[in-house]
Parts: sequence; C-alpha cells; structure tokens
Amino acid sequence: MVSTAPAARKSGQRHPQHQFEPCPVTDFLEWHHFALASGTALLCVVLIVLAPFVPRLTGERRAWQAVQAIHSRPTPRVGGVAIFGAFAMSVAFAPPEVASVHAKFILAASILFAAGLAEDLGFEVSPAKRLLAAIAAGLATMALLGFWLPRADVPGLDLLLDHWVVGVPVTLFITVSIAHAFNLIDGVNGLASLAAMVAAAAMAVIAHRAGAPFMVSLATLMAAAVFGFFLLNFPAGAIFLGDAGAYTLGFVLSWFGVALLIRAPEVTPWAILLTLFWPTADIFLAMFRRLQRKAQTMAPDRLHAHHMVMRSLEIYFLGRGRRKVSNPLSTLILAPLVIAPPIAGVLLWNEPRLALAAVAFFGALFFLSYITAIPLLKRIAGRSRPRMLEKGGPAKAPAPPR
Repeated sequence: MVSTAPAARKSGQRHPQHQFEPCPVTDFLEWHHFALASGTALLCVVLIVLAPFVPRLTGERRAWQAVQAIHSRPTPRVGGVAIFGAFAMSVAFAPPEVASVHAKFILAASILFAAGLAEDLGFEVSPAKRLLAAIAAGLATMALLGFWLPRADVPGLDLLLDHWVVGVPVTLFITVSIAHAFNLIDGVNGLASLAAMVAAAAMAVIAHRAGAPFMVSLATLMAAAVFGFFLLNFPAGAIFLGDAGAYTLGFVLSWFGVALLIRAPEVTPWAILLTLFWPTADIFLAMFRRLQRKAQTMAPDRLHAHHMVMRSLEIYFLGRGRRKVSNPLSTLILAPLVIAPPIAGVLLWNEPRLALAAVAFFGALFFLSYITAIPLLKRIAGRSRPRMLEKGGPAKAPAPPR
C-alpha cells in the first residue's frame, strides 16, 4: 500500500504519453516472488498435515454442511492463515519507501482477517459481525493511511468524493462489498484464488503502464502469495481459503485498486473495476436474486454461477458421485470469463469511455447468460428426463453433501 500527499487525490489530467508497451512477465519476476509463493505453499502443507490432529482447523461440522457447501469431506478451511502470513511477510520484500505504510495497511487488514479466522475455526461470528469487522478495517485503513477513493469517473460524483462525508462512505461500500464478493465466489476449487491472481497481475501491468513501480511490486507480491495457495487448492482442494482468506483477498485487492488510482491519476476506475469484474458481478447478481426472492441480503444460497455450472455438469454429463471432477472442471469452464475482463482492463487502462463500455458489455453478458441459462436448463431437463430414467442416469440435481 502506498501513501500520498492530499494533492495526489485530485483527479488531474490523463497523460497520453503513457502508451501500451511490451511487458513480458519476466520483467516482474524476481527471486522473492518465488520465495513468497514457496512459503505460502509450505505453510499450506503444514496446515494440511496438522488438520487431522487439530480438528479446529477444519471448523465445525456445520460449516461444511451449510446450504452453500459443495464438498463432502472435512478439509482444512484455514488457507487464509497462509495467505495472510505471506501478505505479512511481503513487508520484507516491499520497496523500502513504502514498507512502513504497507505494514500499517496489513495491521488494518488484520481486523477483518481475525473475524474471518474465528469463523473458520468454528466459533460463531455472524455475517453482520463480519460486516462490521470489514467496516472497521476500512476505517482503520483510511485513518492510518489518510486517503480514500479519489475519483470514480462519474460526472458530479468526483467533485463530491474529495469531501470525506461522501468519499469515506463510498470507499467503505466499495471495499467492503468486494471483500464480501470474494467470499461469495469461493465455492469451487481455485475460482476465488484464480480471480485474485488475475486481478493482482492485471493491476501490476496497469501500474507498470502508468509508471507506478511501487504498486507493481506490491501487486506482484500478492499474486505470488496467492499462487502458492492455488497449488494446494486446485484441483484437488486439499485446503480451502475459508472466510479469513476470501475476505482478506477481496479487501486487499480493492484497496490496491484505490492506491493505484491515487498513484496514477491517468488510470480510469473503470479499468480497476474490470480487474475485479467477476466477484463484483457475482455479488450484484446475488443481491438482485435475493431481492427477487425477498430473502435476506446476506443469506447463503447455491445459485451462484459456479454452483450452476457444477450442478449442470453432474446432471447432464458426469452423473452423481463425480464431484471430484465437476468441482475443478467448473473452474476451468469459468476461467475464460474470469480472465477476459481483467485483460480488457489492462488494454483500456487510461480510456475511461471504452473501459466503461467494456464493463457494460461484460455485465450484460454475465447477467443475460445467467438469466437465460436457468430456463434453458429446466427445458433440457424436462425433455431429457424420460431418457435419463431409461438409462438410469440422474434425473434431478444431486442432493447436498451428507
């Protein structure tokens, strides 16, 4: 995380001299990236080995029998410990100019991490309390670092954001929502960590184009830390992110986006939104879905896009009892949709109108695909049910794991 003088929060003018230049991956990779990824993976292995002897690491039985659960065996749910541990270790590898500020940000993020970890260990931490922890972490971040969202590229709103009475609530809403969104998409092996790695990598490239080397360093360190976890989470799901890991990823990445907008005034917020498109679209869809059903806003369900893909695979292609295949396969199927918007964000990093058009395009594609998929699947199910019964195949969605 990078601090800035108050004047840096002004939107300023975009600088056309920053052109799209070749940016090979090798330009970013250094020995400490491999060290951080290896450290995260090693800590995950330690947690996996300890899990049979420390039942708390898998949480209470209620956690993996929840309505949104899709795994049938107890598995360590404390991958967030490895993620946050690597995040804390990144202070040692951060540029000296921003190391102390980065440490303050980690301290603020630890508030949300602690609340998520308590839930992962089986203690009762309600969604409302986790929401309050996210708000407290956001307020602590702004108090320690002294900045909030500088602009939104929305006429009229940008002038208001400069005043704390508007800027602070808007920043809290965005960062807390994205933190919660990453928890919502953490439903199949590798999906949330893939989205986090892609977002961090995309922000690193944008920072490189915009001439913000400090943010390049911090974003690549985050991507390396998540990659170490990803190796143990995908495809077999030997360890899960848990609430601590998912909330921490969303919180950190959302604030990286805010910091990047401050360090590079020519970067459009719509490009940052594209880097975080998948979790953002999923949470807005969840809110729309629950409003339609008049359900509680934070009530869990099994109607997220990854749930629908996985259940469709089991109903129409794989059959019951193939969750070890359908789970990671769902991530592979969704991967292009997760990766495409961040690529657009990189390409359109300083083009607000085109980036906004890309957000609208991907948003329409996401919502229309979801809305049309459900009735289409019902129609297919109705036509194929007699044939499936004759062949002894699955005629309905698999029951929740026991």
